[in-house]
Amino acid sequence: MAAKLKPYPAYKDSGVPWLGEVPAHWEVRRGKRTFTPRKELARPNDIQLSATQAYGVIAQADYEKRIGRKIVKILRHLEKRRHVEVDDFVISMRSFQGGLERAWASGCIRSSYIVLQPATNLAVGYFAYLFKSIGYIKALQATANFIRDGQDLNFENFCKVDVPFLPLPEQTAIVRFLDHADRRIQRYIRAKQKLMALLEEQKQALIHQAVTGKLDVRTGQPYPAYKPSGVEWLGDVPAHWDLRPAKWYFREVDERSETGLEELLSVSHVTGVTPRSEKNVTMFKAESNVGHKLCRPGDLVIDTMWARMAALGISRQAGIVSPSYAVYRPHPSSRLLGDYADLLLRMTTYKNEYICRSTGIRSSRLRLYPEEFLRIKLLCPPLEEQHAIIEFTSKESTNARRAIDLAHDELSLLQEYRTRLIADVVTGKLDVREAAERLPDGEAEPKQFDKVKALIDAADAER
Repeated sequence: MAAKLKPYPAYKDSGVPWLGEVPAHWEVRRGKRTFTPRKELARPNDIQLSATQAYGVIAQADYEKRIGRKIVKILRHLEKRRHVEVDDFVISMRSFQGGLERAWASGCIRSSYIVLQPATNLAVGYFAYLFKSIGYIKALQATANFIRDGQDLNFENFCKVDVPFLPLPEQTAIVRFLDHADRRIQRYIRAKQKLMALLEEQKQALIHQAVTGKLDVRTGQPYPAYKPSGVEWLGDVPAHWDLRPAKWYFREVDERSETGLEELLSVSHVTGVTPRSEKNVTMFKAESNVGHKLCRPGDLVIDTMWARMAALGISRQAGIVSPSYAVYRPHPSSRLLGDYADLLLRMTTYKNEYICRSTGIRSSRLRLYPEEFLRIKLLCPPLEEQHAIIEFTSKESTNARRAIDLAHDELSLLQEYRTRLIADVVTGKLDVREAAERLPDGEAEPKQFDKVKALIDAADAER
């Protein structure tokens, strides 16, 4: 019979609230007995390091590659920076949120950070898990009023949190077990993330095919006849669809609020036109909304600076928008349905056209002005087909959203499971020594994760 994870044979009160009971043979120590501040200043050939919550302490150049962008470099007073060795720990400005960061590279870090040098009789990997566990982070947060006072954590805060100290072979066994379990969990997490991305990609592809006429949603097949659109970025379009400049369907309006008391609306590439009051993010608030542009239900509103991101939408309600936005009202004779126009104008092909037609002094300040937008050619299927496309895309979006939400829920459960597993093991609530001995060397098959999970579930049943 496979060994089951069980609690340790005997426990004692640790006297530390965040630890609770610990195995009877474990010690509880102040952090300063296990780690000492490394006060050495940067060496001449030290590379610059970045302390990150996601990757630990790594070379700044490596961090830039991982995130795909440049970060601000400190070029002055490099001699005042602190030297860091591999397997040191760093207390950074974000440690109160996500624990201490382990160093994976040698170099130098900013002088305001605290570098901790570990003692020789410990497994660094064990403390890497401990310092990222939710219980330890909460205990660290309770040591000071740094969140309210805007202060960084320091060595004194670190010293106030008692930590478990256990025999070195046991530390090593815990690291072996958690490393193995974490590989399995991370593999499942990556699979879920890829699935979510694929579902979103498939949804967008179907919507694009439907909206641009590559697919007749009534038959599930291409249309029987196509014609050249005369627009390179549109290609061929269904032979019976109209293709006219936007000015055939919309006209710019510039009506201003005299009181500023109307509902303030915002425009997003994600949610379209919605009340500002529904936003959970901090946004600039003007002293007065007098002079803001009025819009009616059915009006098209475009954030001229962010048109390239499809920050636009058809308004569902009356209200006011920023004076820098462009408001377009459908002509009474327009046969372009608002819901279809909303879909069409968000297509990647149209976003690329917005970029080409935007102008400005700097690339970061380009705007899509009305005279250019109104020249863009818009597809207009017969009304019956527009209704069918709207219904089809709504159904496909709902189905995709349901599948993505399910995958997201499973992803959240995996992440919660990982957090709980680490917390239970590093604080001695589960004995993994025998399980660690039975683990295979090297990378195991994905099914091994199920064995690890089964051990945890069995332990839960016996508690």
